[in-house]
Amino acid sequence: MTSRPQLVLASNNAKKLAELSELFSPLGLELVAQPSLGVSEAEEPHPSFVENALAKARHVARVSGMAALADDSGLCVDALGGAPGVVPAHYAPAELP
Repeated sequence: MTSRPQLVLASNNAKKLAELSELFSPLGLELVAQPSLGVSEAEEPHPSFVENALAKARHVARVSGMAALADDSGLCVDALGGAPGVVPAHYAPAELP
C-alpha cells in the first residue's frame, strides 16, 4: 500500500483543514494539521497577507521538516481606506456582549 504525499497546513482552523483537504484530495495529497504535529503558531508581524502566509508556512516547514501550506486573511474595506487589513481584531472588541 502506497501512502499519499503529505503537506502540513499551517493553521489551527479545523474548518480550513477540512475545506482544503477536500480540494487537495483529488491531487493525491493529504493535508496534516499543524497541531497534530505539536507545532506552535507562528508570529504574524508583517504588513501584508502574503508575507504573513510565508512566515507561517516557513515556520511550520522548519519545525516539522515537511512541506507546508499556509494562507492569511483579513478584511480590506474600501470605505475605511483598505483597513483593517491584516489586523481585523483591532476593529472588534475582544469580547462581544
